Amino acid sequence: MTVTDAAVVLPVVDVSDARLARLTAELAEHAEDVDRAARFPWEGLQAVHDAGILTAGVSTELGGHGGLSAVDTVRVFRAIGKGDPSTALIAAMTYFAHRSFATLWPAELYARVLRESAQGPTPINAIRAEPELGAPARGGLPATTVRRTEDGWVLNGHKGFATGSEGLAYHLVWAVSEDEEPLIGHVVVPSTDADGVADPGIRIEKTWDHLGMRGTSTHDVIYTDVVVPTDHFVGVPVGSVANNAGLADGALLSVFALYVGVAEAAGDFFGEFARTRVPTALGRPIATTERIQSVAGEIEAHLTTAQEVLHSLAVRIDHGDTTAFARLGLAKVVASRSSIAAVETAVAALGNPALTRHHPLERHLRDVLCSRIHPPQDDTALIGAGRLALQA
Repeated sequence: MTVTDAAVVLPVVDVSDARLARLTAELAEHAEDVDRAARFPWEGLQAVHDAGILTAGVSTELGGHGGLSAVDTVRVFRAIGKGDPSTALIAAMTYFAHRSFATLWPAELYARVLRESAQGPTPINAIRAEPELGAPARGGLPATTVRRTEDGWVLNGHKGFATGSEGLAYHLVWAVSEDEEPLIGHVVVPSTDADGVADPGIRIEKTWDHLGMRGTSTHDVIYTDVVVPTDHFVGVPVGSVANNAGLADGALLSVFALYVGVAEAAGDFFGEFARTRVPTALGRPIATTERIQSVAGEIEAHLTTAQEVLHSLAVRIDHGDTTAFARLGLAKVVASRSSIAAVETAVAALGNPALTRHHPLERHLRDVLCSRIHPPQDDTALIGAGRLALQA
């Protein structure tokens, strides 16, 4: 695919420490309201777009900046997750879509995507899970189907856990064809036509009422007789590719990293609370006590573990070490467990103030717990790593 349009100028990517710190602060301004209202984080996505992150994954051949290094992927999504993890997850899905699903797009449609992306946030996500199937990471075929017509394809199906659903500009819908020899792949489905008119065949069913990550709009989506041109579906024979997933890429670290950012936000709150809390019986900040200093050290130990395992793996990926990808699953397990432990340690030490909604720590706890649900889940990653270890 070749996309050339001199009029398209994508936002400049700035991943300096100063720019990421400003982005974190800007996202944090709206994070509480996004969580309480469980609403789509438009302000956050605008901020991430302005920083060039949503389109950072567009290849240089297609007019983009060629993607972030694995190390910068970790840095960027830690910063976004620290500000607002709901925004971070939708941004990560969009970034990953540009990195790993670029071959799906017809050239003319992708040119439209880039034009729209130059103007403002253009969220994209691969919609794969289904209510009955669950997450496709554990195998199985989708019940969602595409049927051939003389002019293209007709899509029908019911998807679940579709992150970003209410704000998606493009859906990459995992489906199987109704052919005698079926094909499996992703159908490229614009949410609107070129004039901005919504596709009547796409219906959002608001099922997402979650403990954490409440602003991700991870609702069900029902597709009814959605018509797309022939080149909007590029399938492969069923069984020829494992679940037709995207390629292994450093971009996968984005989702792992955003939850480390959540834990870092919790650590920051713990420190600020400890420095300003002065019980009358003590007469000085609790940060001056060895008990709280010990807790702070424990939090820092968990954070350091999460940060270093992702950073070291990212460095290996950037240096071309292909064996690093075999450890992505374990890195996710370690980073997730350490991030959760950091937040739980802060909550246990502060007691009631940690669980009141007047403070953000309870929100950080709810959000960081959601790290467990992303693939690979712990048992899958550990079984895979264990099998490899036992082969030796």
